[in-house]
Amino acid sequence: MAKTLTYFAFLFFSTVAAAVGDGHTFSRNLSPESLGLKREKLSHLHFYFHDVLTGPNPTVVRVAEAAVTNKSATLFGGVAVLDDPLTVGPEPSSKLVGRAQGMYAAASQKEFGLLMVMNFAFMEGKYNGSTLSVLGRNTIFSKVREMPIIGGSGVFRYARGYVEARTYSFNVKSGDAVVEYNVYAFHY
Repeated sequence: MAKTLTYFAFLFFSTVAAAVGDGHTFSRNLSPESLGLKREKLSHLHFYFHDVLTGPNPTVVRVAEAAVTNKSATLFGGVAVLDDPLTVGPEPSSKLVGRAQGMYAAASQKEFGLLMVMNFAFMEGKYNGSTLSVLGRNTIFSKVREMPIIGGSGVFRYARGYVEARTYSFNVKSGDAVVEYNVYAFHY
C-alpha cells in the first residue's frame, strides 16, 4: 500500500513539475471577448452559381478519372476542379459577387452524387475578401440539396451553418448548369 501511494505521489508531483517547469502550456481557456468576438449573427446570402463545362472558357475542368469512370452511368470516380462565378441573378451577365472555387468528385455508383469541397470567395460589399467553406454531398438531380458550412474567413471567421442548392437550369447536352444557392451562416 505504501509503495502504491509513493508511486501515485511521484506521478502527481512529476506531472505538476512538468506542466509548470517549462512555462509552456498545451491548452488554456479563452473568453470570446479576448478574440474580439461579439454576439453571433445569422446572415442569409442568395446568389447563382454558373457551372460551365463547354465553350472557350470553361469554369469546370475534369482533372482525374478512374478506369471505370467513362463506363459508369454516374461517372463514378471522376474528379473536377471548379472556379465558378457567383452572380446576383441567374443570367451570366448579372452582377458578379464572388467565385466558387474547389472541386467535386462523382462519389456514388448508384446515382449522380457528388462530394463537394469548395470555398465561396466573396468580392462584394462588406463580404469582400471573406470566404465560406462548404463540404458535403450533392445529389444533383434532387430538387433541393443541403450541404454544411464548415468554416470561413474574414467576416465569416468561425462560421457554421448550411447551404441549400436548387438547380435553376441544366443543359443535358453540354452539362452546363446554373444553380441557385441560399446560404445561412452563423458568424461573429
